[in-house]
Amino acid sequence: MLELRALDKRYPTGDLALKGVSLQVAAGQVLGLIGPSGAGKSTLIRCINRLVSPSAGQIMLDGQDLGRLSGQGLRLARRQIGMIFQEYALVERLTVMENLLSGRLGYTGFWASWLRRFADDDIAQAYLLLDRVGLAGLENKRADALSGGQRQRVGIARALMQSPKLLLVDEPTASLDPKTSRQIMRLILELCEERGLAAIVNIHDVVLATEFLPRIVGLRAGSVVYDGPATGLDREVLTRIYGDEDWSAITRQMQSSDAEAPHPQPAGRLEAAAA
Repeated sequence: MLELRALDKRYPTGDLALKGVSLQVAAGQVLGLIGPSGAGKSTLIRCINRLVSPSAGQIMLDGQDLGRLSGQGLRLARRQIGMIFQEYALVERLTVMENLLSGRLGYTGFWASWLRRFADDDIAQAYLLLDRVGLAGLENKRADALSGGQRQRVGIARALMQSPKLLLVDEPTASLDPKTSRQIMRLILELCEERGLAAIVNIHDVVLATEFLPRIVGLRAGSVVYDGPATGLDREVLTRIYGDEDWSAITRQMQSSDAEAPHPQPAGRLEAAAA
């Protein structure tokens, strides 16, 4: 479904942010992207959705090279890629429903978008998604009146309004408390399974990543230094990704987390709405 072939990204300053990155993500597969700050994780995501252009290599989505697209072709291809942002990227003064419907802008004409005239089917789909992510009844609430967990749920639902094939998720739990972080990760995994979506989740929390994401890709200095199961993240691999450190506490937490909750369980609707 998604294949990266020897992807490089060099910025005008001369810094090489990505170096020969090659990986495949099958339809329905969710992987975690980990690594130290500056490893190239955000750059990789931004290259995939073409917010920045790669310097070399190919980004193949269902056989189409996104790196060669521009204009209308790129806009059409971006419909297939939903983005969930760390800082939510909501329009604060707009309502929850208006933020959700912005996910249909790629399918709506300019004047209809400007006048906020959306198809009845789009509005019906937005209501269904609000219920699914635990925000039923909040459609008329302004985004700036929501909690962090609620904002992230709006961001997830907005991305799904695009009817994407691929989700790019950038630090979805960075601003959330531990309980809400687990709920958001559980929700993302459930939605990907329900809809057969592939996803790349850029995440700093290694313990959370290993609990919810079966495949882990580790980046260091722009290169892939690990691509394998979460269970393979031992001290040697963590050192390869992050550098020398005493990883005893982290590995104990991972082992404890795996023993207590090896399979994420569905979040209840009441629990979800409260976050």
